[in-house]
Amino acid sequence: MITAGIDCGAKNTKAVILKSGKMIGKGLILTGFEQTEAVKASLDMALRKAGIDFRDVKHIGGTGSGAKAIKEADVRVNDIKAMAVAANYFFPNSRTVVDVGAEEGRVAKFDDIGNVIDFAVNEKCAAGAGAFIEAMSRALETPITEMGKLALSSDNPMPMNAQCTIFAESEVVGLIHAKTQKRDISRAIHDAIAGRIVSMIRGIGLNPDIVMLGGVAYNPGFTSALMRELSVHRIYIPEEPEYGTAVGAAVVAAKE
Repeated sequence: MITAGIDCGAKNTKAVILKSGKMIGKGLILTGFEQTEAVKASLDMALRKAGIDFRDVKHIGGTGSGAKAIKEADVRVNDIKAMAVAANYFFPNSRTVVDVGAEEGRVAKFDDIGNVIDFAVNEKCAAGAGAFIEAMSRALETPITEMGKLALSSDNPMPMNAQCTIFAESEVVGLIHAKTQKRDISRAIHDAIAGRIVSMIRGIGLNPDIVMLGGVAYNPGFTSALMRELSVHRIYIPEEPEYGTAVGAAVVAAKE
């Protein structure tokens, strides 16, 4: 059976094609203001890479903050369920999943077949999302792609008191004026966002077998801070974590 999963997020829209449970195509498009166009474009890209026609797809699972724009979907998949199923798909022995997107961070605990037991969502404060790191990179005048590596070069932990993005930017500017090293500020930024996510994980119950999805999983400064805060030696990350929730939607579509 061939199924598709589409995750229409705040920043990017991702689509994947699964055939007998194996990914054969994928597509990623900036969501922008026209969500329906982004959905169509990402799905068309995934179909081209898979070398198949839309008519070959049996079911389509839709998820994400813009799920209502996925008119092609015949199966609606809750975000939390999609990320738990994805974590179970990639790493069957895992029991906890973290998904940090542009505008929110989510964590979930699930059983051995991906059924959600408990979850938490940080949707009111950017300090628990990728947008926080983006804002801080602008304040530091450092490319966001360099922020993680910069944090890893610091061995001087220091607290960041502000949680609100606006106040945190002011705090960063103050630290710069105080001649604080950029690497130490970057580490403080990553420690702050990791601390927010860790408090959510502990709230639902810590399980050491943790999977991370979402684009922030590419940031070594954040994953290092998360492991340090959780006192774990490893976090499991799939090869292309940004497609994780779309994969989960496709898996659910195949089952339902």
